[in-house]
Amino acid sequence: MNVSELKNYVGGKWISPENYGLLDVEQPSTADVIGRVPLSTAEETDRAVNAAREAFREWSAVPVSRRCELLWQLTNRIRENSRELARLISRENGKSLPDAEAEVKRSLENAEVACGMPVLQQGDKMPGASLDIDGEVLRVPLGIFGMIAPFNFPLMVPFWFFPYALATGNTYVVKPSEQVPLSMTRVAELIDETGFPPGVFNLVHGDRRAGEALIQNPDIAGISFVGTSNVGRIIARSCTETGKRLQAFGSAKNHLVAMPDAKMDDMIRNMITSCYGCAGQRCMASSAIVAVGDAAYSEVCRRFVAASREVRVADPLDPQVAGESMVMGPVISDKARNFILEMIQTGIEEGATLALDGRNLTVPGCERGYFLGPTVFTDVKPGMKIHQTEIFGPVVIILKADSLGEAIRIINGHEYGNGASIYTQNGYYARRFKMETNVGMIGINIGIPAPVAPLPFGGMRASLMADTKAQGKAIINFFTDLKVISERYWQE
Repeated sequence: MNVSELKNYVGGKWISPENYGLLDVEQPSTADVIGRVPLSTAEETDRAVNAAREAFREWSAVPVSRRCELLWQLTNRIRENSRELARLISRENGKSLPDAEAEVKRSLENAEVACGMPVLQQGDKMPGASLDIDGEVLRVPLGIFGMIAPFNFPLMVPFWFFPYALATGNTYVVKPSEQVPLSMTRVAELIDETGFPPGVFNLVHGDRRAGEALIQNPDIAGISFVGTSNVGRIIARSCTETGKRLQAFGSAKNHLVAMPDAKMDDMIRNMITSCYGCAGQRCMASSAIVAVGDAAYSEVCRRFVAASREVRVADPLDPQVAGESMVMGPVISDKARNFILEMIQTGIEEGATLALDGRNLTVPGCERGYFLGPTVFTDVKPGMKIHQTEIFGPVVIILKADSLGEAIRIINGHEYGNGASIYTQNGYYARRFKMETNVGMIGINIGIPAPVAPLPFGGMRASLMADTKAQGKAIINFFTDLKVISERYWQE
């Protein structure tokens, strides 16, 4: 099979960059090589930043309505190619087609929100700030921004950032994950077809060396990063030392709290989707269930394990399952699978009960793929390593709490504070949960409390090293600075 070598998109041109070598891009379902991505040198990253710097002066002077007109044309092209993009995401990432289609939809929603920049970027005016003096606040672009993207949402996560950056008048450089570079390469092709001026948007392929070059480049005004908290802390220190703005979205351990009054059938069905969608490889995936009370704990354990056994694991592009809403594909790589296997063994050694073992699953026709079946631990205690660690796979742990207060203490005592949900019909329980639980995103009878595009996305504590969250109106503050003007005019 002919496997293409990817190129960088820099200054409006496709360039075969100088690199440290080529990395195979694998289809996780089959381990087949579907592309080769160059590991660009630091000099190639700097070339992209230089192109963005050259483009900034003219782009920032383009009227905001014209910038948004180009962005709107891009959304139309993405919509026209949405099925192709979804299949591409599924192919390189391994998630089901319905999950990939939902990712394309959420990407579009963010681009559409950014098209409202003529309103979102408006400043403030204060006539009569002092005697014969008026005050004015302008939101102005800063320059060049960069993004280091993760593998789990090849399309959506970059769309949390770059449409807003372009609409506010900045220029941009994206380094996609070297594991899933195909989707953003296709988006760069659509950007090129749309007619954005050269250098406004740039794409650089590579590994951590390209990311480090982006962070160290003095012309970069700010960095957006999505990955693990450990790497986020390193990037935060580097950005602080070089005076850059930063958004670092880190690890998660999202909890689902099951109250005794929860609607059991609806709750279990919702939990399954939350825990096993995208094979558990999303920052909003729930991997810890806290059942309140002995009766609820016993019922949740029994029914969740039974429902987990029914989850279909398959090649997401298999025509027989492609349209099914709940199909679990592979994890991203052999390395990821081995880590998950190590964590399952750790849970056994810690004394948790392995109620459902997904380690020995094989998908016919995909024997080389990186598959694991749904795996469930019961009798888990707070503080166990399988509770503390973000496993990032189809492994779910179930804990018991004697009260809602104890369930909240379990969540608040965890290092990560990304998201959490409660299942209840009781308004008092719901209000107490949302007021006392210290996480960034909360769901009430919603297993994946990811906010829609107009609302901010981000966690708390070690899950977010930033003071500005992603997407929506909140992110405008990240991509603009406030220029405050005091003015008066004497009479002629």
